[in-house]
Amino acid sequence: MTDIRNVAIIAHVDHGKTTLVDALLKQSKTKLHKDTTETLIMDSNELEQERGITIFSKNASVVWNPSSGSAGSGQVIKINIIDTPGHADFGGEVERVLKMADGCLLLIDAKEGPMPRTRFVLKKALEMKLKIIVVINKIDRPDARIPYVLDKTLDLFFELGADDTTADFPIVYASAKMGVAGLDENINEMEDISPVFNAIIEHIPRPSGDINKPLQMMVASIGSDLHKGRIAIGRIYNGSIKNGQEIMYINRTGHREKYKLTSLMTYQGLDRVETQDAPVGDIVAVTGIPDATIGETIADSINPIALPVIDIEEPTMQIKFIVNDSPFAGREGEFKTGREIRARLYKELETDVALRVEDDTEGGGWIVSGRGELHLAILIERLRREGYEFQVGRPKVIDKAVGGEKLTPYERVFIEVPEEFSGIVMQKMGARHAELQDMKADGSITYMEFISATKTLFGYRSEFTTDTRGLGIMNISFYKYDVDKGFTSQKEQGSLVAHESGVTNLYGLINTQGRGTLFIGPAVEVYKGEVIGQNAREEDIKVNVCKTKQLTNNRSKGEGVSEHFNTPKIMDLEDALEYIGDDELVEVTPKNIRIRKKILDEIEERRKRSQGIR
Repeated sequence: MTDIRNVAIIAHVDHGKTTLVDALLKQSKTKLHKDTTETLIMDSNELEQERGITIFSKNASVVWNPSSGSAGSGQVIKINIIDTPGHADFGGEVERVLKMADGCLLLIDAKEGPMPRTRFVLKKALEMKLKIIVVINKIDRPDARIPYVLDKTLDLFFELGADDTTADFPIVYASAKMGVAGLDENINEMEDISPVFNAIIEHIPRPSGDINKPLQMMVASIGSDLHKGRIAIGRIYNGSIKNGQEIMYINRTGHREKYKLTSLMTYQGLDRVETQDAPVGDIVAVTGIPDATIGETIADSINPIALPVIDIEEPTMQIKFIVNDSPFAGREGEFKTGREIRARLYKELETDVALRVEDDTEGGGWIVSGRGELHLAILIERLRREGYEFQVGRPKVIDKAVGGEKLTPYERVFIEVPEEFSGIVMQKMGARHAELQDMKADGSITYMEFISATKTLFGYRSEFTTDTRGLGIMNISFYKYDVDKGFTSQKEQGSLVAHESGVTNLYGLINTQGRGTLFIGPAVEVYKGEVIGQNAREEDIKVNVCKTKQLTNNRSKGEGVSEHFNTPKIMDLEDALEYIGDDELVEVTPKNIRIRKKILDEIEERRKRSQGIR
């Protein structure tokens, strides 16, 4: 029987998780594609490379031949590596991939220590009773503070309810960027990354399960292939699996259907390779099940036994998608009809278990629910890059009614700012009725922890960046549902709205910029009712940014010399979603992100407002 280890790598965003996977693959001399040698191998998605975060879990496999250790010299061991997201908004992705692992590498920055998103994923791993190996990464940093980080890590384990055995975790010190690790923090004595492999073999248990029992495999991820069709990826919990065998597929409602596997693949490096059989504990990919869905069971055809369905945290935020009906509709998108948008949204449910999609029978469009602003923004951005064109409304929290009381989601907000900005942060969080839980200073840095209703935080992230001049760090994780105290977050400033359709002119923009902050520059095509900036006051005002200067034959000395046009604030997707009010929409196309009023004509808007229509 093959000796297997299944290990997930969990960490806060930007603590070097993907870099460590990269080093492990190279250390084991895994054959890599020519185009991956200069980049972080596991961050293959374009969005991941831009944002520097892991969004989609990925699998890799290495074969390691240790020279020493409890596994015995010369024994070849297959290690399945599962790279997991570090952001709480992708909790659905985290929970299902941890089901495939028997242990975890908890990666912690040697300067920053354990962070909020580390807390979220570690809590899930401890609940599943997974063995944890702590890897202190980036020890080559000149500002590394290893004793402090270890103390904070131990505190975190106890805060999350770990017992003494779990809290007595093995420690490996590493610099993933340099490709070295060791059991001692002296980086000069480190040769390569093999101590990480040795720790995995020594401390991560072999997969549980009985090869003699009937087949049980949990579908944890879904892929697709042009030739093979739908691919179900998961771990074998009991029994073994063979290519071409007949299986029983059990969905979450208990319905059973027989299928014959058309392909069986295991991982070799980053690639899926065909194999004839696979034992208990291995992570495999199979085809031949047309309706395979995450969280359901592939079982023995004669004695089928279902595994427990994966339970995922409920969505806390929703957003409405509608067909683009602006004056520029249909110009820039390849897929723009309601049928195409609906099909794509429902297709996303196959791979994202934390997402919900439902048709809006009253107002048209679709209500899409997710785990947070980033979760929904990533979905919108992916659709935009695929060529879809649509509009979305303002994100809204999902409230629940329990026992006659209205409950709303609350977030735990962790803030780290230079001391001089702590006052403005306290003021802004106080205005949002956030409750301060903890505050401490460490040198010139102030750390704060708040509990705040999710809906009062709308729009604060961009304000926070401005207030702290980009030096502050804010992390948000779901806390719990609690009684709604009635606080909401309203737009404090109105919008500058285009008075007419046309092309923006520098003369009209210069005359307008004194009224607020502009979002666009000159020579940009706009339409009547489009939001082109933020007003300095509370109300919306119509502005004519297409206005041109009347030309005459008269000239005056120095005319135009003192005119200056300020650089506009370019609104990306997340900025736009945070900015809009209830009467506004974000128009999303492959080429542009625009903000507009729901009702473009001011006369029609006044009429509907007088009738109480929104």
